Amino acid sequence: MNQEPLNILQKIFGYDQFRSPQDEVISTVVAGNDALVLMPTGGGKSLCYQIPAIARSGTGVVISPLIALMQDQVDALKQLGVKAAYLNSSLSAEAVYVTEQALANNELDLLYIAPERLMQERTRQLLKSLQISLFAIDEAHCVSQWGHDFRSDYLQLSFLAEQFPEVPRIALTATADQRTRQEIIERLGLQQAQQFVAGFDRPNIQYRIVQKDNARAQLLKFILNEHANDAGIVYCMSRKKTEATAEWLCKQGFKALPYHAGLSAALRETHQSRFLREDGIIIVATIAFGMGIDKPDVRFVAHLDLPKSVEAYYQETGRAGRDGQPSNAWMTYGLQDVIMLRQMMEESSAGEEHKRVERQKLEAMLGLCEITSCRRHALLHYFGDDSDEACGNCDTCITPVETWDGTEVARKALSCVYRTDQRFGVNHVLDVLLGKDTEKIRQFGHQQLSTYGIGKELDTNQWRSVFRQLVARGYLIANLDSYGAIQLTPKCRPLLRGEESIQLRKDVSDKPALRKSVRSPKPSSALWDALRECRKALAEEHGVPPYVIFHDATLMEMMELKPTSPQGLLHISGVGQSKLEKYGSQFIEVIQRFD
Repeated sequence: MNQEPLNILQKIFGYDQFRSPQDEVISTVVAGNDALVLMPTGGGKSLCYQIPAIARSGTGVVISPLIALMQDQVDALKQLGVKAAYLNSSLSAEAVYVTEQALANNELDLLYIAPERLMQERTRQLLKSLQISLFAIDEAHCVSQWGHDFRSDYLQLSFLAEQFPEVPRIALTATADQRTRQEIIERLGLQQAQQFVAGFDRPNIQYRIVQKDNARAQLLKFILNEHANDAGIVYCMSRKKTEATAEWLCKQGFKALPYHAGLSAALRETHQSRFLREDGIIIVATIAFGMGIDKPDVRFVAHLDLPKSVEAYYQETGRAGRDGQPSNAWMTYGLQDVIMLRQMMEESSAGEEHKRVERQKLEAMLGLCEITSCRRHALLHYFGDDSDEACGNCDTCITPVETWDGTEVARKALSCVYRTDQRFGVNHVLDVLLGKDTEKIRQFGHQQLSTYGIGKELDTNQWRSVFRQLVARGYLIANLDSYGAIQLTPKCRPLLRGEESIQLRKDVSDKPALRKSVRSPKPSSALWDALRECRKALAEEHGVPPYVIFHDATLMEMMELKPTSPQGLLHISGVGQSKLEKYGSQFIEVIQRFD
């Protein structure tokens, strides 16, 4: 690699060296070639197109679906002295004119643009008149119709290869299995692109999945015990649940805000801005929130409902700990999650092939929940990434799962479903197994069944665990036409006939006291507080989130090395020339007060 990109990294961004494979990606694009980049969240994807855009002549055009975040991304670049702007529907006609003039005068290093704006004929004509250094297609998995973040506008981006054949293109994503990767290549015309896969492991994230038993109480216990003053994201399946959970968390004393597509654009923007700029905010959201969020100090991501796929789970949990500090991915799930997701899937208007793929994705997600071996290993294996058999930083490694021979109770459960004519939901089948005297049992005469009362060796919660695992493993399924009635599948025949046995996991209550702490080391000193106050004041003055001024890691290094000269400050990771000139004197003054 020539020295120019490394000089840009050091002088503008304030980092000494590239992380592999950033240097290779940048070399490829600077040389004018196409690239497909898979890199985990927080792995430094944006540098892979920002530095080539600065190094090459012309303007780098970044296609991003994240209108709400473009301003923050552009503001962050401007703080570094990079000439950047954006074009999307949020701008006034006057602001659009100013940006277009800057483009025409070749005054911009980077232009962020929404895909729907790019599709407009006026925009295409404008781009044809410019010198373009590269096209970066961010969140490239949005092109996949199998994906959870599909954007129809992305399907039209193949025109870039046709109309701008000489301009290098770089497609980037943090989430893509082999199928999605192939779809990105085909739909964007990247057959000649060099592929870079940086690995999917996020070792600082601790993965924990617990069985649902009063989810709100479990969430409260988790946050109070481990993240009482931290920024976090709580994901829920429905808009209604999102708002109710946020309101409830506020009553518990937390600063919690809802975020979903049903809220007005202005309110969504306000809540997102508060999350990015204030400390200790919890966002309670549907999957409408989070893609592209740059906030580095999100200490936890919690799921109160089961994601539809491993890709969705990986991407959502990946929003925790972008700064590399210890963070938590915590989820509670139960039988109703499985039934509800299967129902939603079967009721959708998608074609049979799409439903088949969705079923496979759900099966993989359920497999991750019910696994008794290392969760991280299973997660990475799903994306074709090798890893150790035991990571030491997930719940199944730290507290190994006990299993038990569930063959006999599974047969009882399946037999009871069969004897009740496969017409009832789990609750009624449980009542029959436990021999309860309910009006419904008397109405249908189920006290006469051979399976009535044969399950008294387990309590209600234990039976729920059995049914959850039988549904998750495909022995039972909920019938949509019969109000969620549980029915047998062909898979259960060998088990009922005694031709196979089954090992079930023994559920335990969620224990926060795990051996490996997920708490980030928070310095407690007068200097640390003073540095943070200085950063906060500058952030408010410049109208940007505090982390855009400097990350916590940069402040920690200042606190450790205590530089008292501009040259000394320049040796701190994350301090480039532009930030040194803008803020150096203020931070040096703070350090000198405590020296």
